[in-house]
Amino acid sequence: MMNNDKFILLVVVCVLTHIVRAVYEVLKHKKIIAAGKLSFAIIFTNMAVLWISWFLLCGADVYKINLPAVVKYIGIALTLLGAGLFFTALFTIKTLETYSGDLITKGIYSKVRHPMYLGFICWLLGAPLFFNGVLSLALAVIFIANVLFWRHLEEIELEKRFAGYKEYKLKTNF
Repeated sequence: MMNNDKFILLVVVCVLTHIVRAVYEVLKHKKIIAAGKLSFAIIFTNMAVLWISWFLLCGADVYKINLPAVVKYIGIALTLLGAGLFFTALFTIKTLETYSGDLITKGIYSKVRHPMYLGFICWLLGAPLFFNGVLSLALAVIFIANVLFWRHLEEIELEKRFAGYKEYKLKTNF
């Protein structure tokens, strides 16, 4: 497959996986579907495809720019920071879609309300910088807006679910 064809295919896959996740979040927010084991399996698979295709897309970016080496290091640092945030949050909460306990305010959650989303944003920025991809960096801006939309919907739900959430928001970032 030619580089242009591969890149276009990966863009389509990334866009579709973002759309699937956004639709899921809207349907969940409107109480049309409920988070459960099946929805978790579907969304986890969707997100795995999204992450893999994103890193492949950034590497296959057809428009590269020669950035200073320090930018490449910043890109890998952001990517590693994102992975660290994501997995630290996951090990703290110990689940994803089916969490039914109290508001978690310890560990990483004592500083950052949405460390998984923040980690994802770091990946979205870090990979194009590492691969010197201009088009993937432009796509990252669009995808970050989508992640912020997911976060917005989650903030609404968390404010309804937890009485102390508004106070928690004042003490934490993102």
